Amino acid sequence: MNNLTELEVENLRHLIGGHATVAKKLETYAQSCTDPQLKTMLQRDAQSARQAQQQLLNFLG
Repeated sequence: MNNLTELEVENLRHLIGGHATVAKKLETYAQSCTDPQLKTMLQRDAQSARQAQQQLLNFLG
């Protein structure tokens, strides 16, 4: 586990969970959005949050 302290692991898990929450909310907003430009922006931002979440998960693995 890359020699992370317990506090660092806890902080990573918190950040990962936060990115998951943001991604889910953005996906939900995008689904209900009627403006195509806004919908695209929300989907792109959700994908960015998922990518950041995955990058943080790599530190745990």
